[in-house]
Amino acid sequence: MLKEFRTFLLRGNLVDLAIAVVIGAAFGAVVTALVRDLVTPLIAAIGGQPDFSDLSFTINSSKFLYGEFLNALLSFVIIAAVVFFFVVKPVGALLDRVQTGEAVDEPTRECPACLSQIPFAARRCAFCTEEVGPATPPAAAATPA
Repeated sequence: MLKEFRTFLLRGNLVDLAIAVVIGAAFGAVVTALVRDLVTPLIAAIGGQPDFSDLSFTINSSKFLYGEFLNALLSFVIIAAVVFFFVVKPVGALLDRVQTGEAVDEPTRECPACLSQIPFAARRCAFCTEEVGPATPPAAAATPA
């Protein structure tokens, strides 16, 4: 049972997921610090009030603290804008630059390791990086003599 647990922990996609969570948390901390320390004071310099948590109204002795909601909503919009303009757009532009053109119509063969289609002349699979060796030419059609 311990061997199975070790195998489960060392599976590639589980390790990749753990790395993504750690990197995501670190990135979240960076974006939060950017918003809290740079963007919010800039809005306060323009608008005059950086914190809305004291805003409220009362109906029949019930106090509604809508200022906290405004703070959370504003933080969400700012974080979404920062992520969009400083991450999504630049990464999209980078991917557009490095993206190859349309696929050339060439004969392909199947990678024996991952079953992806690779160019006939390939010696290594582009998907799983397994060495596939030189391709054997397709069998010539036998002609009657």
